Amino acid sequence: MHQFLEAASIAVQAIWSNKLRSLLTVLGNVVAVTSIIAVVSLVQGLNASVKDAIQSQVGADSFAVIRNPPTFTREQATRAASNPRVTLEEAEALRNFGGHIKLVMAEAGGGGQAKYRNESLDSLQIRGVTREYNLLATTRIERGRPIGAREFDDSRPVAILGWAAADRLFGMVDPIDKVFTLAGTHFKVVGVAEKKGAILGRSQDEFAVIPLGAFQKIFGSRQSLSLTVTPTDPSATKLAMDDATVAMRVARRLRPKDKDNFGVVSADTFLDLYNQVTSGIFAILIGVVSLSLVVGGIVIMNIMLMAVTERTREIGLRKSLGARRRDILWQILTESVTLSTFGGVIGTGLGFGVAQIISHFSPLPAIVEVWSVVLGVSVTAFVGLFFGLYPATRAAKLDPIEALRRE
Repeated sequence: MHQFLEAASIAVQAIWSNKLRSLLTVLGNVVAVTSIIAVVSLVQGLNASVKDAIQSQVGADSFAVIRNPPTFTREQATRAASNPRVTLEEAEALRNFGGHIKLVMAEAGGGGQAKYRNESLDSLQIRGVTREYNLLATTRIERGRPIGAREFDDSRPVAILGWAAADRLFGMVDPIDKVFTLAGTHFKVVGVAEKKGAILGRSQDEFAVIPLGAFQKIFGSRQSLSLTVTPTDPSATKLAMDDATVAMRVARRLRPKDKDNFGVVSADTFLDLYNQVTSGIFAILIGVVSLSLVVGGIVIMNIMLMAVTERTREIGLRKSLGARRRDILWQILTESVTLSTFGGVIGTGLGFGVAQIISHFSPLPAIVEVWSVVLGVSVTAFVGLFFGLYPATRAAKLDPIEALRRE
């Protein structure tokens, strides 16, 4: 430990005596680490945002039964295109199946114009849902009330607006019990959903939720439904998915050898799909940015070789006074690692700053992870160690008599 502190002290003195050269030496590492940390922070932020978006739509513990599952080949896409529509009768079949299925909400989606006085939204997301919507964990009403059971049964023209939709249509006016036009039909606002925010610049709060029957009066009843299924217990999600698969196969009278003509997907399904698509891209991106670390390491090696040449007499003098090969080796290595790590620390701070600036002026979110700080500093220390090894070995092998003879 004493030897390390002594070598570190000598290294810091050498760096401080050549400030400009030291700064230029670590500039490559600073740029490299800044780029890596910024990219990693943005990638982590993007992954977290996508995860939140998927779970807010499907639910962390829920899953969906849909007409077409995610496809990966043209053959799968062609086969899925002929799948029959998911119907209310099949939703009822899942409810009656029991097992690990707690509730089933049927939903249809569309878009249309919403108007109130002089304000309008041209492409508002419209969700037609069944009464189970009120029981979902993702349903949160900030103002007003949920749609009542009788209103669902009678398909009454009532709506729950997303926070942003209510704000843009009504402004400072209290929207509760106000009548507005939705896809050419008059609806009364009974509630406003809790604010969810935006994902990648796209608002999650511009929507209207109406009874499924009212939705079908506007858009027709031939649209395929999506069934959101909640298990009896979060730990039984996989069992509930198996129950839903069996219930759908029975309802569709599929034989044992027939393939499923529907999809049963959870939030994890979409997250896995997203990871499959993006993980390779992100790895290549980070790998390309990391190449600049090699350039920074080569610069450090060249500077350290020059420093060894300039300090030949100093090294010879230290050896003549009793310094061993490993002492000289340790001194040069410590100086190289200190230089490189210094650049890593600066680059880490700048990387977080760049990520935050990009996040502020664009829809890309940024998340600072502790492991990325450790990674940035550790990698630069390794670069300094690796590329400082050759100059340190050369310095350690110098003959003290020959070194002292040099001018």
